Amino acid sequence: MHMITFRHHSRLLAFRRPHGAVPCGASVHIEAEIGGFPGAHIQLRLYNQLGVESFFDLTHADGRAYGDIPMPETPCLVWYYFIIRTPDGRTMYYGADSGEGRLEFHAPRSYQITVYDGAFTTPAHWREGIVYQIFPDRFRRSSWEDFRERAKYHASKGRFLRIHDRWSEDVCYTPAPGASDYEPNDFFGGDINGIREKLGYLSSLGVTALYLNPVFESASNHRYDTADYHRIDPIFGSEDEFRALCAEAGTLGIRIMLDGVFSHTGADSRYFDKYSRYDGVGAYEADDSPYKSWYRFAGDRKHYDSWWGFPSLPNVNELDPSYTDFIAGEHGVLSHWAGAGATSWRLDVADELPDEFIRILRRRMKQNDPQSVLLGEVWEDCSNKYGAEGRRGYVNGDELDSAMNYPFTEAAISFLTARTDAYALDHTLQTLREHYPRPFFEACLNLISSHDIIRAATALSGAPDRNAVSRKLQAAFRPNEQDQQKGYLRLILAAALQMALPGVPCVYYGDEAGMTGMSDPFNRGTYPWGAENEAVFAGYSALMRARRDSAALKRGLCRMGALSPEVFAVLRWLPESGEQALLLINRSEREQAITLHPDDIPQGADGESQVVLNQTLVDVLTQEALMPQAGDVQTLLGPLTARLYLSR
Repeated sequence: MHMITFRHHSRLLAFRRPHGAVPCGASVHIEAEIGGFPGAHIQLRLYNQLGVESFFDLTHADGRAYGDIPMPETPCLVWYYFIIRTPDGRTMYYGADSGEGRLEFHAPRSYQITVYDGAFTTPAHWREGIVYQIFPDRFRRSSWEDFRERAKYHASKGRFLRIHDRWSEDVCYTPAPGASDYEPNDFFGGDINGIREKLGYLSSLGVTALYLNPVFESASNHRYDTADYHRIDPIFGSEDEFRALCAEAGTLGIRIMLDGVFSHTGADSRYFDKYSRYDGVGAYEADDSPYKSWYRFAGDRKHYDSWWGFPSLPNVNELDPSYTDFIAGEHGVLSHWAGAGATSWRLDVADELPDEFIRILRRRMKQNDPQSVLLGEVWEDCSNKYGAEGRRGYVNGDELDSAMNYPFTEAAISFLTARTDAYALDHTLQTLREHYPRPFFEACLNLISSHDIIRAATALSGAPDRNAVSRKLQAAFRPNEQDQQKGYLRLILAAALQMALPGVPCVYYGDEAGMTGMSDPFNRGTYPWGAENEAVFAGYSALMRARRDSAALKRGLCRMGALSPEVFAVLRWLPESGEQALLLINRSEREQAITLHPDDIPQGADGESQVVLNQTLVDVLTQEALMPQAGDVQTLLGPLTARLYLSR
């Protein structure tokens, strides 16, 4: 019996061209190497999201099997694997989810080709920028006296608030006296004018967009329970102050992105008005409320559909015509705040919004401002996520511009804490790059912390799984000094990845200052003005400014890959100018000897674009100079070290 060999690698241009996602109607050239049976019959089995299955006979000659495969004219996913029938009657299969596959005697995993609208683009100011995320109540308080005065509004509505007198106090995580359950009702008074005071600071770091967690009136400190979409929460400020923020930020090249909570409102809102706090008639109060059709009641008013079963967050019917018009109509919420200076939005729980609703939002946003950005909260690979409607259309070209890149977050944290290795990190990043349209991949928000996950400095110091410990234990968690220092060193490695990779680096307020904290609410502490970790700030800010100043980092071609289980490399370059940037990361606690030639990391769309390492490279963190020899880079990387070299 003859031994058969077979190889296909979906991320190498020698086997699939063009790389990755393709426009509708494109032709994809697919090849494989085959040995052992010159007379084997090679087929591709192709099937797509539209329900179409086909078999394509490949030409088999000179040890290669190849063919040009036409893609559908409609955005969708196409999957394929190889079928090999040998002259002696055997049938074998070859496939994988991405990269290199293996031979099987049964139907294998399938490669994916994403087909998208070829007219899809994303704004360059976003792809090439740096985003800074602010939890509004905790960034900066401009005036304690104004805070106390503004908080009276909520008291006048009958709401109970816990007021922090000192900015440095710990967040509350236990029920208020006399209450049985914890409620996020403690406030520090971070406000619009506090952000305005720090715009110069943010600009100096290279920040080009502020992503603000919700700012509209609501009963909680997180404000994901919207009470009035047309009113800035009084504790945070006024609409006039918000307009001033947008205008002043704009003069510094900083855009404002708002957090759109459109899958539900607050029960304590003028629309639902469960507690009769507002003028007018809420949906909870009467059947003739103008908002009644927004919500789904089951029998009496006490039973209604709510977000994840929380009665304080009644779900809405997003495609109810009156609700859709209220949010995205000509004079709706999106247009109102566009008029104030904020045209970009982050969609909370985008995977709980109907595709058609997202498309409606996008159309209105692009009418208001073609350079606006629609960012979705999606925690998985956006290209192949399924919901009740079937496959979600996030990357088709008519929905999202970008997504919160939590797959990157998980892969980076896992690599840096040695739960996985550099090859696993590479596989995750290369798979996303293969699955996403290039404009989408380069617009993804590369974050390492957020209001929804453990802060990076804590996660990287060996924090326990947030789902495995109580709030009480989270509040008590403190890594020992050695582990915390490792966490800070790893934080700089994570920041270096953010700044070097394609995609948009997102800095969660205070990460650059070394803020720590387990998950909600401990990841939402106050910014430590005057008490920043100086070593962390020095490294983080140097990396941010490198991204700000380097065209290669902002828009260069990219090769990346694992050089060993411990070492990861990213190479960026601009062919037209010759500018280069090189990131080397050693996540191990031992020194690593590094040798790198660009051909060592050939995967991806830029794997055959010529790049020669022949310039002096200078590290932005240490000012260490590195001179390639004969196109190779050779150096020693110390333990837990990142080096981000820029050509001079």
